[in-house]
Amino acid sequence: MPGSSRLPVSLRETWGARKASARGQLVALNIDVLRNIIFILFLLRWTRKLFYQLKGRGITGSVADVYISTRRYLYGVFLRLPGVRTKVQTEISETLLRLEQKLVPSGPGVVRTVTLPSQGWSEEEVRKALNDLGGMEHTRWEDGWVSGAVYHGGDELLRLQTEAFGKFTVSNPIHPDVFPGVRKMEAEVVAMVLALFNAPEGGCGVSTSGGTESILMACLSARNKAYQERSVTEPEMILPETAHTAFRKAGEYFKIKIHLVACKAPSYRVHLPSVSRLINPNTILLVGSAPNFPHGIIDDISGLSRIAHKKKLPLHVDCCLGSFLVPLLSKAGYESEPFDFKLKGVTSISCDTHKYGFAPKGNSTILYRSDDFRKYQYFISPDWSGGVYGSPGIAGSRPGALIAGCWASLVKQGESGYIDACHKIVGGMKKIEGAIREKPELNTDLKVVGKPLVSVVAFLSNTLDIYDIADTMAHKGWHLNALQNPPAMHIAVTLPIVAAADRLIADLVEVTEEVREKERKRIAQGKGAKGSAKGDTAALYGVAGSLPNKSVVVDLAKGFLDTLYKA
Repeated sequence: MPGSSRLPVSLRETWGARKASARGQLVALNIDVLRNIIFILFLLRWTRKLFYQLKGRGITGSVADVYISTRRYLYGVFLRLPGVRTKVQTEISETLLRLEQKLVPSGPGVVRTVTLPSQGWSEEEVRKALNDLGGMEHTRWEDGWVSGAVYHGGDELLRLQTEAFGKFTVSNPIHPDVFPGVRKMEAEVVAMVLALFNAPEGGCGVSTSGGTESILMACLSARNKAYQERSVTEPEMILPETAHTAFRKAGEYFKIKIHLVACKAPSYRVHLPSVSRLINPNTILLVGSAPNFPHGIIDDISGLSRIAHKKKLPLHVDCCLGSFLVPLLSKAGYESEPFDFKLKGVTSISCDTHKYGFAPKGNSTILYRSDDFRKYQYFISPDWSGGVYGSPGIAGSRPGALIAGCWASLVKQGESGYIDACHKIVGGMKKIEGAIREKPELNTDLKVVGKPLVSVVAFLSNTLDIYDIADTMAHKGWHLNALQNPPAMHIAVTLPIVAAADRLIADLVEVTEEVREKERKRIAQGKGAKGSAKGDTAALYGVAGSLPNKSVVVDLAKGFLDTLYKA
């Protein structure tokens, strides 16, 4: 067209090629920048992880962790080799068969009910069957031959609990308008326990089915709180290696990384500097025990409280085992330590009412300093087609009869009753502890672990096979607890054990001398200071302690759990 100008075709093509090239270079540059950013973020992420790993565990500890993990992995590969695996599985099967023969009744006289009767039994038939089941051969907890397990408050209290059960058998606190009495009792149980642990104004709590659920809820609350308030997506918690294994269960259930802190001799309490070093931005919870299950030792809760308060972190105190003893130690005339809500860093406490509160099994409480913590354990579903749904803990429906039995136990005992029980139980523990420390027949080979203040006394031996002692005591009819890391035993004193303490000490003296004589014979025969383990306890813990990879022990434990459900 006249007056118009157009670039020659060759120039337009060159210009287009240059524009395309520039766009391509820009895209390539952007990809390079993005790749570099991703690499830098990746580098920063792992540098941060490495920094906190070295800060928490140190170079030596980190190298040790790598060594242990590598050794565990390589041993696991070895156990999976065809010939080895076949032999191991054969031995596991033989062990589980012996366990099944021990636990599952058999023989021509055994009656099994594995399908519904075509016609319902008469009341007399049911009562007879119940009497037979209750009379099956068992370790005599009634006579004080069992460590822990049964926290019995006496026959009079048992009758009262049974009556409470009868009045509230069908009740369910999920329907508070249908069962207002259960709602009232549950609220009052939580309030009474809060007062016992010196909760501040605004303190609150929830009842649970047991100590494990209480601990799970404390961990869940801390995880949810950290996520909502600090956007923590890779939560971690720090606990003593002696803390109850329910914390490890919580870690597995809720995907919380666990940092274990050593509790070394002679105090066997959590090492506070190690706790401080392990804290990082992902830390959601610190943990202490009052006391711990293995050794009955109360951690330095005051020290943990100072760390938690300074770092603005929640601190959970596991007082499930201490329950109604630790808060009343001083009133019963015994030494005590600060551990409860009087310490400003303590934000939650778990307390089992079904232990030394003597309530029926299936009762515990989780207590919080304020609703700022409790609200994060609630589950609420506002848009379910079945209606708005909310529950305070894991369970939906719950047995109101257990709550009634718990409430009746607390008000029946009262503070004076619990102080009296504390005096007897802690006195019984100190009697056994004193015998182990002072009797020449015992203190030559047995050593008390740490300084127990409550109901549990643990002891180990550097000269005798402690598991051999455990098995020999079992042959005499005692059911005591075997421990590991280090190998030890413990006795959790209950009211029945108080009455049997003298017999227990006498049998322990006799058994220790018997095992001592075995060791003398082994040495005389040139077989070393410690012979081969023969008893069930020695066999299990001997294997568990010697294997770098615990898969064999895991298989045994799974088989044990399977056996529990064999009719």
